Amino acid sequence: MTQRDEPELLEPDLPRTAKVRKQALRTGWTTGTCAAAAAKAAVTALTTGEIQETVEIGLPSGQRVRFPVDKCTLSNNQAEAVVVKDAGDDPDVTHGARLTATVRWRKEPGIELDGGVGVGVVTKPGLGLELGGPAINPVPRAMITQSVGEAIDLAQRGIQVVISVPDGERMARKTTNARLGIIGGISILGTTGIVRPFSTASWRASVEQALSVLAAQGESTVVLCTGGRTEKGAMRLLPDLPEVCFVEVGDFTGAALRRAVEHGLARVVFVGMAGKLTKLAAGVLMTHYTRSKVSLTLLRDVTLAAGGSQDLAERVAAANTARHAAELWDEAGLLAAAARELCDRATHVLSRFCAELARPADKTAPKIQVIMVDFTGQTKIAEAAA
Repeated sequence: MTQRDEPELLEPDLPRTAKVRKQALRTGWTTGTCAAAAAKAAVTALTTGEIQETVEIGLPSGQRVRFPVDKCTLSNNQAEAVVVKDAGDDPDVTHGARLTATVRWRKEPGIELDGGVGVGVVTKPGLGLELGGPAINPVPRAMITQSVGEAIDLAQRGIQVVISVPDGERMARKTTNARLGIIGGISILGTTGIVRPFSTASWRASVEQALSVLAAQGESTVVLCTGGRTEKGAMRLLPDLPEVCFVEVGDFTGAALRRAVEHGLARVVFVGMAGKLTKLAAGVLMTHYTRSKVSLTLLRDVTLAAGGSQDLAERVAAANTARHAAELWDEAGLLAAAARELCDRATHVLSRFCAELARPADKTAPKIQVIMVDFTGQTKIAEAAA
């Protein structure tokens, strides 16, 4: 590891809205799921000539879910359907949003997907979306296409689908969309279709419980994954470990490490993408978006330490997101070297944190390994160990 200043170790408290609740927390539905349901309901109405009151779609997991259709209208060549988002107990600004799909026939087979009022437009790189296009992420796009394909044969017929969210522009003011270059509305998001209340004290408790369970089963290694995609990727990268060793840690790396030290685990592997690793490398152990942000200054330093030019470092320092920074590294042929440097810094922070936890408890700190994966969560870019 190159010589550098030691970052202060921080584990900020949860937001006030995410404190412990007495009842179990309800899961909800992503904007992507609700948009897909609205799209299928509208296309079904246009095809059959019948107003739809409910609609069933498939989630990426294969689970089938039925939704009420809040409103459905039909004219000669257009149909519209509305599905209202229920975010469960997640503190989500889009709870109650009216995901609206307006559909019309088109001459060419296939689906043309556009954003309407209240759906943001992408104006900066680093989001994995086309500049100037609607902020509809890849998994929701696939869900909408699949759901519409259940109502019509897209190889034979063409349909235009416009997703809109009345009041979406107001909702977006309470998000970081504008800073990310998403202008004019919310993003249509989701990777599993389900909103789980990750950013809550209950989720922290579930992480801690998972560590206790694996320790009770005699396992000495835990693999901390930031979400579902990274967990699947980690299982492929580490096939010899049993399933109980893999824990979706969400924002609560510090809580997980505390429990790992408490149970005397020998090894901790952290698998994540550039954004979370940047926060960890900066010393932040509780990475909830309201309590931490990606340090572009750190990414600039990483660029220089990895052998990048001053010009590249300054462009990275002005990047829109950690993903954008990684794209700049990739364009410059520096991705592997910069990713190794970032993993090295994150490894050092996690090792320091565990050592400080272990010292007063007279325990041995676990060995730390950090793996950076790409934005599919499936491909390893770099790793470091301490």
